[in-house]
This record gives sequence, C-alpha cells and structure tokens, in this order.
Amino acid sequence: MSQRRSDRKDQILQTLAQMLEASPGSKITTAKLAANLGVSEAALYRHFPSKTRMFESLIDFVEATLFSRITQILNEESNQLERCKKILTLFLVFCERNPGITRILSGDALTGEHERLSDALTGEHKRLRGRVAQVYDRIETQLRQCLRMAEVEEGWRTAIPVNTSANLLLALVEGRIAQFVRSDFGLLPTRAWDDQWSVATSGLSVPVPST
Repeated sequence: MSQRRSDRKDQILQTLAQMLEASPGSKITTAKLAANLGVSEAALYRHFPSKTRMFESLIDFVEATLFSRITQILNEESNQLERCKKILTLFLVFCERNPGITRILSGDALTGEHERLSDALTGEHKRLRGRVAQVYDRIETQLRQCLRMAEVEEGWRTAIPVNTSANLLLALVEGRIAQFVRSDFGLLPTRAWDDQWSVATSGLSVPVPST
C-alpha cells in the first residue's frame, strides 16, 4: 500500500513538472493538475496538503540530485577552478534537462502564488522561497570553499575578495537560468558556456605573493 502511495506521489510530481514545462509563464492550479491526472482535487490532497508542498518535494529532488553529484565532483576533481566550473556546469545542465523545475528555481512559478493563499499557506510559501534560496546559497558556499582552497593548495588567490568572486560566478549562472525561463526555454543555458566561463575567469586569479 505504501509503495502504491509513493508511486502515486511520484506521478503527481512528474505531471506537475511536465505541466510547468508545457505552459511557461502560466500558473498551474490544482484543478488543472487533477484533470491532467484524471483524479479529483481531493485525491491530490490525500498525498499533498497543498501545491506548495508539491513544489517543496520537487526542491527535495533538486537538492538530492545536485548535491550528491557535487560530492562526486569534489571526490574526482582536484583542481579548484575546474571544480567550480564543473559544479556550475552541473547546475546549468540540470536546469536545461528539467525546464519545469527550473521555473521554480528561477522564482517564475512562484510569482503571485501568495496572493491567493491563507495566512498559514503564505507561511509555507515563504518557506518554499527560502528553500529555493538555500539551493543557491549552498552552491555559492561550495564555490567559496574551492576558491579559498586554491590559495592554500595551488598558489593563487582571487583578484577580488573570495566572497565577491563566488557571488560573481553564481550570478553568471543565475543570469543564464533566468534567460532560459524568460525565453520560454528557447535560449539554452549551456549555449556558449565554455566561452563565457573563459572570459569570466580570465582575470579572476592572481599569484599569492611570496613571503
């Protein structure tokens, strides 16, 4: 019984992600989601108490997928700048392959949702926005750690403060993601990424002064 319930929850989430992808810029109501699944709205609420909780489960998937792969990158790659590139490339590729979920990560799917929510559900919505921000924060933290380790292990440091450098690299990726969503998924986030990375990082590092 629990396996059937889990399968149904996965089906709901997959359908929600597909609808987010198929209708860029549009809000997905629980009524539309239920109709696509061929069930009643009441049946949806037996698995998820709100649409916000559905979105939150998709964020769980994002975190589990991204950060398990980031751990793998850290285990396999020793060059710190290459680590940064691979982490950000992973994020871009994930977004490119999951356009519907990317609407959540960009905030597009969340815009206006709070206007129709009760006070209790508004709190859930704020928590969801916090979960999205946490994904970016965790990636930025990892970039900072890599850049700091470069000074210790590789003899170079960032030309501007580490925190500012990490934020700059993440902002570049956030911009690609925003363009992807704004173009209705036409402008792929990985297009010309290698060239952009080369330019963005060409002046990033300076040698550590000898003592």
